[in-house]
Amino acid sequence: MNKMITHTALALVLSATAAFAEYPEKPVEFIVPFPPGDLEDVLTRMIADKFQEMYGVPAAVVNKPGGGGGPFPGAVEVAGAKPDGYTVGSFVIDVPVVGPTIGIPELDPNPFDPVGIFLTYPFVIATLASQPYDTWEELSEYAKTNDVSLGHYGSFLAPTQVTFCAQKSGWDFTSEAAFDLLDCNVLASGDVDIVNATLQTLLPCIDDLKILASIGEARTPVTPDTPTIAELVPGLTLSLWNGLFLPKGTPQEAADKIEAAAKAALETDAAKKLAQDTGALIYWKDAAQASDQIAQDIEVNTEIQQLLDN
Repeated sequence: MNKMITHTALALVLSATAAFAEYPEKPVEFIVPFPPGDLEDVLTRMIADKFQEMYGVPAAVVNKPGGGGGPFPGAVEVAGAKPDGYTVGSFVIDVPVVGPTIGIPELDPNPFDPVGIFLTYPFVIATLASQPYDTWEELSEYAKTNDVSLGHYGSFLAPTQVTFCAQKSGWDFTSEAAFDLLDCNVLASGDVDIVNATLQTLLPCIDDLKILASIGEARTPVTPDTPTIAELVPGLTLSLWNGLFLPKGTPQEAADKIEAAAKAALETDAAKKLAQDTGALIYWKDAAQASDQIAQDIEVNTEIQQLLDN
């Protein structure tokens, strides 16, 4: 009888322990909805590596390119994941700001809570050095009588919308197309004349390019003489950032541990060198600060849509 009681008590203890197992107890996936190689991918891999080091479970980055659909197909996958902390989205601004407005049921209303924001991209508008225009103003004049094509990551995305706003001055791109990756090859092959991309993907051929403008509130350290779109068209101050997100309802313990790993990764020499080499702004805004940033960006994005509609 005593043995039976002892066995029963032990079973109850083991059951309770399993029910309240400390997070994490199995592999964690960080979903990046773009191909490997760009800044969000590099930094998310640093965060995943630090998470694995700190908590002793495998942590992997899984790239889910959208095939011209930008980050939204990957975001939908994260939205459908169990809110247990084992699926983490590494998302650009457009997922929480634009996603709920473009008719994707899984993203409306916004199904994510931010863990934090860690990156502002050095996003630029670039062309080959051989093109007959050196500045945004010269491009504007040239495009009034010549064909100019634009490559971007998706027509609904913030950088593309900012670019469309900036060119509403008597000319328009003859054609535009979405790519999963915008790098030196896209320009060199003649697929498009202009790309709307991050400096990270263009650094290998930067000496063969002209940077016509950058997108964001401040000029990038790598191209300090290049004006921002906000300088050329006052009011277009939207910055392009990336952050970590979890499905709503994820336990706070999971968010806290993911945040701790992210903050530790961003303090490494590798992250600091990446910022120095690429002009990226690398930092940490916590969940509350990220929520405020999202609210602010929704207001700016609404103004941009009004400009495009006029």
